[in-house]
Amino acid sequence: MTHTVLITKEFVFDAAHQLPNYKGRCEKLHGHTFTLHVTIKADVNPNDGLAFDFLRLKEIVKTRVVDILDHSYVNDFLEHPSAEMICVWAWERLAGLPLYEIKCWETPTSSATLRESY
Repeated sequence: MTHTVLITKEFVFDAAHQLPNYKGRCEKLHGHTFTLHVTIKADVNPNDGLAFDFLRLKEIVKTRVVDILDHSYVNDFLEHPSAEMICVWAWERLAGLPLYEIKCWETPTSSATLRESY
């Protein structure tokens, strides 16, 4: 019997942004300690008991997403650098992985989630 599991890795990075076309405090330049969860959906390999190697996931996400955004001005990469659009941008950068979900927290109580379509 094949079992499909979700594998999640958490990443934390600091970055600044400002939200254009937004009226409020976030229209001004400010920073966050962002938390990013990347979740892979894969079948468990009966030979080694793994669905996806955590170390491999860490290396890919760090190289394609975190190393770019960490200590950056996110507006340099996204026209609208909201948590929602960071999810979309990260999803596109991680194309080729069996992605299930990407979640981005701007604060410990505020996040956006992008999940695979069914």
